[in-house]
Parts: sequence; structure tokens; C-alpha cells
Amino acid sequence: MSHTDSAVRHDNDAQLVAWAEAVAAQLAPSVAQHDAQGSFAFDHLDVLRREGALALTIPQTLGGRGLSLYQTLLFQRQLGRVSGPTALCLGWHLMAFGYLSQRPSWPAQTLQRLAQDVVQRGDLINILVTERDNGNLLRGAKPATVARRSGSGWVLSGHKAFCSSAPALRQMVVFASIEGEDRQGEFLVPRGPGVRVVETWDTLGMRATCSHDIVFDDVPLPDEALAHRFGPGPDQPSAFSVTSRAWGLQLPALYLGIGEAARDVALGFAAGHHSASLGGVILDAPNVQARLGEIELLLGAARAQLFGLAERWERNPALQDKLHHEVAITKVVVGRQSQRAVALACEIVGGHANSRRLPLERLLRDVQCSAFNPPQADAVVSQLARGATSAWRHRAAATTAAGVNAPPLAHPSADLQTSPSTAPSGQPSAL
Repeated sequence: MSHTDSAVRHDNDAQLVAWAEAVAAQLAPSVAQHDAQGSFAFDHLDVLRREGALALTIPQTLGGRGLSLYQTLLFQRQLGRVSGPTALCLGWHLMAFGYLSQRPSWPAQTLQRLAQDVVQRGDLINILVTERDNGNLLRGAKPATVARRSGSGWVLSGHKAFCSSAPALRQMVVFASIEGEDRQGEFLVPRGPGVRVVETWDTLGMRATCSHDIVFDDVPLPDEALAHRFGPGPDQPSAFSVTSRAWGLQLPALYLGIGEAARDVALGFAAGHHSASLGGVILDAPNVQARLGEIELLLGAARAQLFGLAERWERNPALQDKLHHEVAITKVVVGRQSQRAVALACEIVGGHANSRRLPLERLLRDVQCSAFNPPQADAVVSQLARGATSAWRHRAAATTAAGVNAPPLAHPSADLQTSPSTAPSGQPSAL
């Protein structure tokens, strides 16, 4: 990555990206092996611990590095260029602390203790939401996982699916219904008796995330394990659904990195592949140049949209709760453009792209998973359509009452208050 990278604003960004490159380079030797075997990259986790990457979004006051959202996206993009699965596993962890630090709703002692466990012991965490047999909790279903009172504490029972980093999680934030209440709870659950991993993850892409199921068999918890109650209405949100869910932008950042990695593979291949019919390397062939130009167009637009939104969000605190649609749109658009960029890179390389001698086939499989991470395109499109319809009808009714025709609506979703969610890794999408 060079200083000409449009996302790098100043020397501090450049230093961060250079460090991220050095961290990512340490992961490279075993990426293909973990993909082929579907094994969790414990060696990658060791690197992240040693380099202090697990503490990137923990506030400096709690011993972390306190990276901003923008800086976190820079790091995630670079990590995604080398190992999408490791970037995704780390991303859920970083995202959790981003939310908890940005708009604290947990007891200070609970957050302090968790941060200390990460900084001092290297604990990896994740937020577990999805359940196989109970629908999508992010679209209105209530968790079948239940916490019930027992003496001075709790007993937790349930079954969570698509739990990224399942073999390595030392602590988990578990979304559960609270017996006898309408509200749900965020429970901080350590790995221990009653917590077991069921190996269900054998997938096309993001294989090394090892996003297996985790079952909680009457797990005893202390009273303070309940970190936060939320719901049932939107005025009582989860700790991980505030500030427009902007920390979820770590997802498109890592997929953008995958797209950029595929472009680089295609460039290297085309620059070294000689064609007798052309009398030179295929890099100069018009059809290759056309595809490269299209890749640059896709990735450049994605980069501008992603980092432009992150900077807008950071610079305007008053807007941070009003950018739900922009965050959701950016997630979908950047993911799609990254997918298309990888596909075009494969077209440039041709049949060689199918070979495991090149990383393109792995990049192609991994980037497909962007469609399954939250929020999914159908939810975003549906919300935008309802927003446009609702806003138009509201405007039309108001102007009709005033005796004039309804004017064109410049921003059809601007008046809609609800929005699709960029959620933690707890749905089939969360890998």
C-alpha cells in the first residue's frame, strides 16, 4: 500500500497501514492451508495477540489503542487482503468494543474487566445472536435461548449458530430472552462447564472462521453476567445497535481488501503471462486493459463510498444516529462491487483462476460471503422501498391538503426512522 492510496489521509494513517501490512504478512504462510483444511487459524490469533491487534478498539483509558472507526477500517481492509477469515473473526471482536466504547451502556466495571481480559490475557470475544430454529432475531424473532433466575444468579440455556471463532472464544456476549420479562439481555458468558461447540461449519467460503454452533446447557452465571437489558421497543436498543451501527462497516472494509488482493493477483499474472499471438504479455491486451479499468472503477468507487462515509460519520457527531440507511447501503454496494472485481480478475487470469496454485479461487469463494453478512440486500432494499413509499405518501398528503401537487422527493428515505440493521455476528450471514 502506498501513500497514493486515496484512503490514506496523513502520516498517521500511512503508519497504521504499514503496520497492518506487517501484521498481515505474518499470516500469509498458512492461509491456504487453513482454507483447505477448514481449520481455525490459531497461529493467526497468536500473531494478533502478540501485535496487540485485539486491543485496537479498546479505549486508551482501558489499556487499548483506541482506534477510530476510520482507522479500524484501514486495518481491516489490509488484513482482508491477506486473510478474509481472520479479518472477519477479528472484525466481530473489534466491532463489539467499538460499540461499547462509543456509546457505553454496560456497567463500567463489566466493561473494564472485559477490556482487561483482552489486554492482559488476549481473550477473543464475539456476539452470538443467531439461532437455527427460531428465525432471524434481527428481523423480529425472539431468542429461544433463555436466561432464568436461579438464586442470586442466572441459568442460561440455548443453542446459537454461525458463531465465528467458535474454537477460540474465551468469552461470549449471548443474546437471550429473560424469563418472565418482555425484554432481552446481553449476557457475558465465559467458556466453561455447560458450554460446548458443535462442529457444523463446512462451507464454500470463509472456511477458516470455523463458525460452528455453540450450545449452552444450563450454564450457571453470576448476577453481573447480565450486562444490559434491551427492548422490546426501539427506544431501548441493544448496546450493539447504536450510532447507526456504523462499526459494522468493518465488514465491507475487509471485502474491499479481498477485491484489491484479487486485482493485484490478476495484474501480476497478466504482467508475467506471455502470449505468442500478441507477441508480448497479456497485460497490454485491449480486453485485459478493459477489465482492469472496470476493476479500478469498481474498487475506486467502493473505496470512496466506504471511507467517505466513515469520515463523515466521525466528523459529525450530531449525524451519527441518522446514517442508518447510508451505512446499510454502503455495506451492500461495497460488497457487490468487491464481488464483481474478483470475478473480473478471474476473467483476466482465465482457466488458471481455478487452480489452487493461485489464491484467486479462494478469494472468489470468500468474497461471496459478503452477501450473507448483515444487513442482507433484500432487507436493505425492502426498507428503502418502504421508506420511499412512506415519505412520498406523507409529502403527497401534506401538499394535497395545501392545494398543490406533490413535488418530487429528492431523498425518498430521509423521513424514515427505522432502518435495516448492521448486526453482530449472530445470523446465518454472520459467518
